[in-house]
Amino acid sequence: MSLIELIAGVEAHEATLTVFNVDPEVAEELREHFADRNIRIVEERTAAGPEEFAVLSRDGEFVTAVTVDDLLPRPGGNGKPEADASGDGEPTDDRVGGPVLDHLDETMFTSYSRADMVAASREIEDRAWRVGDGELHAGFQTLDVLTGESDTYDLLGEKERLDVHAYAADEGDAPDVEHYAVHVGETAEIRETWFVAYDGGGYDDAKCALLAEERAPGEFYGFWSYDPETVDYVIDYLTERYGGSERTDDGGATV
Repeated sequence: MSLIELIAGVEAHEATLTVFNVDPEVAEELREHFADRNIRIVEERTAAGPEEFAVLSRDGEFVTAVTVDDLLPRPGGNGKPEADASGDGEPTDDRVGGPVLDHLDETMFTSYSRADMVAASREIEDRAWRVGDGELHAGFQTLDVLTGESDTYDLLGEKERLDVHAYAADEGDAPDVEHYAVHVGETAEIRETWFVAYDGGGYDDAKCALLAEERAPGEFYGFWSYDPETVDYVIDYLTERYGGSERTDDGGATV
């Protein structure tokens, strides 16, 4: 399964959040909150039963049920998990939609700009830098784009236990490389996708991947994933498909 096929597969694996007995404006608020998630919001009304509850399902199978109130912003909340003031050591979760987000391994997004993609990529690069171990794989579409990020990736590659790989189509001049490997892929998917995947350096909880397809000039559609199996698949695919395509200098040394 190619990178583009993987994006299509996640896209097709859409979840459904059925909200029962809510006002139309509440349902619309939930649609806005989950606009960049791979979730379809459906409204239902029942003759009897609790008011304002929601059921999350995928492929027709039940996943979880919550009250609608648990999915909406809390007064004074900042959208992030915080330490519990009660002192029992358990964090509270002020994230909008937290009880649903916890059940989503892949998070779809639409119409990300190049600036959005750079910002999202930095999150994964920063995680790899902090852990300082394992493998980081990143696709830049073309050598010209990679050249603009070469200093960042040389710095990442200086981490002694971090193995850094960059992928690009053979368009433009290759950057001067010291501390990471460049793989030139002569395929449409390398030219059309942007990806960053980190294997966690031995920690499943640290694994993460960003994969997107450029469907219009400067607009990307794809997903985040913290699912270890998905991250492993992306890295294994890149290694097997492009691992032997390292660019070399005139002397035959890998750059």
